[in-house]
Amino acid sequence: MPFAQQFRVVVDCPDAAALAGFYQGLLGGTVEVGQNGWVALNDTGGAAALDFQQVEDHQPPTWPVGERPQQFHVDIDIAEADLDAADAAALALGAVRHEVQPGEAAGDPFRVFLDPAGHPFCFCW
Repeated sequence: MPFAQQFRVVVDCPDAAALAGFYQGLLGGTVEVGQNGWVALNDTGGAAALDFQQVEDHQPPTWPVGERPQQFHVDIDIAEADLDAADAAALALGAVRHEVQPGEAAGDPFRVFLDPAGHPFCFCW
């Protein structure tokens, strides 16, 4: 039997409130601003909650190569029929479609984006 009751994924970033707002735009939920640069995204439709920790001098990942690996990434399930609308919404929220798209080359059903702090996330269908 597991000893823990809950888990949360914590993302380091330069602006915790802004990045929480970005993921709220993608996933829904409510943003709760805490103390000391800590912001939570809660009630995201059954998915694990995300927390955002403000870090001075945050350095974004350099995935897929370089000195800083991806650090973490979020896979977001999208119905294939909704993919173009989801892409447009993510871009409007401040995401950038990554120049490296390993799913396209391999015929795998996912697209890679970068959130406003530079962390990769994927739309999967």
